[in-house]
Amino acid sequence: MANLKYNYVRIQGKELARNTMTGKGIFSMCWDLIRNDTMDEEDASLFREIDSWFSENLPWPEPCMRQEPVICWFKMENTDEMMKMIRPALWLLEKYNHPYYLVYTNSPGEIVYEDKYQVCTIADVRIDEVPKSWAKESGAPGTEDE
Repeated sequence: MANLKYNYVRIQGKELARNTMTGKGIFSMCWDLIRNDTMDEEDASLFREIDSWFSENLPWPEPCMRQEPVICWFKMENTDEMMKMIRPALWLLEKYNHPYYLVYTNSPGEIVYEDKYQVCTIADVRIDEVPKSWAKESGAPGTEDE
């Protein structure tokens, strides 16, 4: 697995964003910690500096401005500088015991916005039924009907 190369990465949490029904991104998670008075003022100030740097250096996608149901992904080919700047925000999430995931993919979905650093894709969330357990059919111990 170490030799796999991915084109995109996203940092997201467990909580779902209402408009996408997908894990909130790192900026939303950190802003929630500030709004909920979880983050102390020194750490909130650090995050505001991080957010300001991204606002100045990363284009703000039109679909995000319009709050469309899109998901943003960093491009791996240009993430070195972005990830260097986002690491302190990851540290803040860890400091406040806020779980997050790094999600890597080569197929993020239908791209509706793209710039040098990122893409935005349509949030295509489906809820499927859970298939019946194969274990019950295989006669595995503990799967008999009662």
